[in-house]
Amino acid sequence: MAAPTPFKPETFDANGELSPGARLRRRMFGHRSFVLGVSVLCAIVVVAIAAPLIAPHDPYETDLSRRLLPPFWHADSHADHLLGTDKVGRDYLSRMIYGARISLLIGGLTVLISGAIGCFLGVVAGYFDGRVDACVTYLVNTRLSIPLFLVALAVVALFGSSLMTVILVLGFFLWDQFAVVARSVTLQIRQKDYVKSARAVGCSTPHILVREVLPNIRDPLLVIATVEMANAILLEASLSFLGFGVQAPLPSWGLMLADAREFMFFDPWLLTIPGVGLFLLMLAINLTGDGLRDVTGKEYGKV
Repeated sequence: MAAPTPFKPETFDANGELSPGARLRRRMFGHRSFVLGVSVLCAIVVVAIAAPLIAPHDPYETDLSRRLLPPFWHADSHADHLLGTDKVGRDYLSRMIYGARISLLIGGLTVLISGAIGCFLGVVAGYFDGRVDACVTYLVNTRLSIPLFLVALAVVALFGSSLMTVILVLGFFLWDQFAVVARSVTLQIRQKDYVKSARAVGCSTPHILVREVLPNIRDPLLVIATVEMANAILLEASLSFLGFGVQAPLPSWGLMLADAREFMFFDPWLLTIPGVGLFLLMLAINLTGDGLRDVTGKEYGKV
């Protein structure tokens, strides 16, 4: 008789029950909207990374003899340009593929910058409390009183519009939600027994913040990161649409929408294609964020 298969330690605990990690994985894969969001987001990321390999044409190459070719669902479409061409003959599919790179780059770097600023301020305010908390709260209230879009327009108009300028402006103005969430969660964690034990054994404040506090506020901050990433991508598209964001010839989806305005009644697909791209990216990021909130909230009781 064959010996029974032992429980795997990484899956079951000593009582034969599912470990927290296994329960979390089961909950993640059982959350349909989360799986859908992650799948679509991963597909867009793969397309953006592999852009030089899968893009059929150079996104910057113009050909006025092939301008405004319709996409494949039109009878007079061209086989070499599945999504048609723009007003100067650039392949629309290639520009959509490379445009995903621009959007993800802006969203990712903006979240890194704003997340670093907001997490630092929020954790410091929540841990030290008192005057430090009052100063950070004043900074957050000041930031919330500033109309972000108008300030972004003014800064870009003053210093010039470029990809790096847009990233820096958004990164230095989208940190408030990170600070608010990090502060509120840190105020709760600083009273936990493991933090008090770390203080009692003489651990330094940086050690406590890095090793005890930050790992335990990770999950709610990941949810905020997805929200702010979507917000940054949408703000960049809005700035580019108005001519104050990414400048030509970079293949930004917002810039593609701006270029297509004059053809919206005669060639509406020029607006529809980048609009659908933005919609899918926003939907994927928000579904991922909602799924993370549900999954980590149920598992850890933090969100």
